[in-house]
Amino acid sequence: MNLDFSREHLNRQLSMKNRILNILFWSVISAAFIGPGTITTASKAGADFGYSLLWALVFSTLACLVLQETVARLTIVSGRNLGAAIRHQYKNTPYFTLILVLVIGAIIIGSAAYETGNILGAVAGLHFLLSWNTLIFISIIGLIAFFILNTPSLKGIARLMGFVVVVMGVSFITIAILLKPDFQEILKGSIIPKIPHGNGAGILILGLIGTTVVPYNLFLGSGITSKNQQLKEMRFGLSIAVLLGGLISMSVLIVGVFISGDFSYEALVETLSSGLGKWGVWIFGIGMFAAGLSSAVTAPLASALTAQSLFSSDNPKKWDIRSFNFKASWLFVLVIGIGLGAAGFKPIPAIILAQALNGLILPFISIFLVFVVNNEQIMGAGNRNGWISNVLLLIVVFITLLLGIMNIVKAGKQVFPGIQMTDNLTLWTNFIISAFIWIIVIVKMLKVRKNTGK
Repeated sequence: MNLDFSREHLNRQLSMKNRILNILFWSVISAAFIGPGTITTASKAGADFGYSLLWALVFSTLACLVLQETVARLTIVSGRNLGAAIRHQYKNTPYFTLILVLVIGAIIIGSAAYETGNILGAVAGLHFLLSWNTLIFISIIGLIAFFILNTPSLKGIARLMGFVVVVMGVSFITIAILLKPDFQEILKGSIIPKIPHGNGAGILILGLIGTTVVPYNLFLGSGITSKNQQLKEMRFGLSIAVLLGGLISMSVLIVGVFISGDFSYEALVETLSSGLGKWGVWIFGIGMFAAGLSSAVTAPLASALTAQSLFSSDNPKKWDIRSFNFKASWLFVLVIGIGLGAAGFKPIPAIILAQALNGLILPFISIFLVFVVNNEQIMGAGNRNGWISNVLLLIVVFITLLLGIMNIVKAGKQVFPGIQMTDNLTLWTNFIISAFIWIIVIVKMLKVRKNTGK
């Protein structure tokens, strides 16, 4: 009897350990979407509109979870990750070259363009703690990222990033609680969708969603998914990890509520110093550094996984995680980020291009997923999307259309500054175009279900 009890106790311990490791593994997704851009956008949302935009972060977290679960399920059920599925679907079509250019541009070139901001964001976090030279900080961050990316195991890298997410979580959630926010207002802002009066509210809402639902995260999540993993295990670990990431983003917005006047890092430091003392600034700095470092690792990793998924079918050994091709892909992104960060400027033209390409690739991927997961010939009998999953996925598709068109418009305004459009006109035009495309997607999805079902 005692022996049976000991075995049961050991099995419970092993089960709990595996669950924790599973959550840490999937936390790489949270590590990817919580970067300097998320912190800046969420802090500004809190500073400008109080708690009223928390619902946008709740929604974006759920939207991220829906898309990530879909790509992971696609990989587990079909045996193909996202890039391989796209290649298989379009390889013999006249659109394949165009799609390849869009994916490579949006994910690989885009990651290289944004990597500078990731590294400089980590530097900004370290400046909260120490007054060392920026070049020293950039070198330290670059070396840390290099050694992490050299880890000969995707699972190992993912779990390391999971620990970084824990550091972020402890830092930002602790700061948010110690500032003694109004929990009734937090609940109200989280569950009641509201677009407050004020210039830029609509754009900021899309910004909050856009920092969480990003294309390269989908290739990252699909690329690290094990084809041997059970759906139940994947859903458990992924759900906890992504929801934790959303809670961290919400904590950052709550901290922003306490900023007086317009948002800036100087105003943030002043708020933390006056409310919590110098150690409050240090804790936030640690969280900021962790956010920048995690994105500085996951952006190059996502680029390498994207290239691997698109090009490895002909010769898988050439794109193994230890291969020259795989390492060259992430090293390209990392070196670009370090070099431009050390030079002291952001690659504005590349960022504009990345915004435009992301504006095309994000809706494309989400629409592609709608068709694939409703195709019984690909997913197998009993594995294609149910109606509840389809409703959730279609809602997310509509949002990705809004985000995509907004990114294209944003890039266009930067290239042609003479174009004048009010925020309201931009949003309404965006809404009408997105709704028209969305209806076409629904009709096409119904045809796919009819033609491939029994």
